[in-house]
Amino acid sequence: MPHRIASTQALAPTCHPAGGTGQLVLLRHGESEWNRDRRFTGWTDVDLSAAGVAEAARAGEHLRREGLAFDCCFTSVLRRAAHTAEIVLQTMRLQHIPVEQTWRLNERHYGALQGMGPWRAIYRYGPLSVLRCKYQFAARPPALAAGDPRFPGYDPRYAAVRADELPRAESYADTLARLRPYWVERIAPELARGRRILVVSHKNTLRALAKLIECRTDAEVRSIRVPTGVPLVFVPDQVIPERWYRVRER
Repeated sequence: MPHRIASTQALAPTCHPAGGTGQLVLLRHGESEWNRDRRFTGWTDVDLSAAGVAEAARAGEHLRREGLAFDCCFTSVLRRAAHTAEIVLQTMRLQHIPVEQTWRLNERHYGALQGMGPWRAIYRYGPLSVLRCKYQFAARPPALAAGDPRFPGYDPRYAAVRADELPRAESYADTLARLRPYWVERIAPELARGRRILVVSHKNTLRALAKLIECRTDAEVRSIRVPTGVPLVFVPDQVIPERWYRVRER
């Protein structure tokens, strides 16, 4: 995959793992059942569609052909991401590497929109409410009501998470704030040690992570393309290790 360096922006000191010599690959899960059905998914735990399983296998084969390998993998607790990571690592014959799951890599929480298609959401909550949360960095979708069974606090997987940290709805800004501590405390230090890292996560979470890595503005977050099953590779500059680049295909 690494062919040509396209980005020229250095990471600011607060963004990059200082002196890092590792390699970072971000991978959005393959198509999920609700991607296929065009429904807001968020933290709803749906699995991959048949097309998504095939996308994950192709991603693993592509990474293997390009000679990439990993020392560890980070993923969310949601099935579509964990299943993708499993398929990719099996395809690459890397089942032995450690895989760490965290709720901080979950998709953006779409609140009361979860499970709805776009037209149903607009009919129920109005076009401005839906469009603002899609296009404005700090705008949240309509929140889950108290007692809504979709609230993550009712899921035993989040029993160890403080109730005030579990979202009822998230903006892009909220997703970034939730992700940042994990990047600073877990992923960036591994890169600084020279580890080769695979992160398998979700569209909006990976947008937030790319914003940290590339120091993008708030307004640019939504424009960051993260297709299902397509790896995004970041490597340090060979001369200035503090500078990281996204490697693009020809």
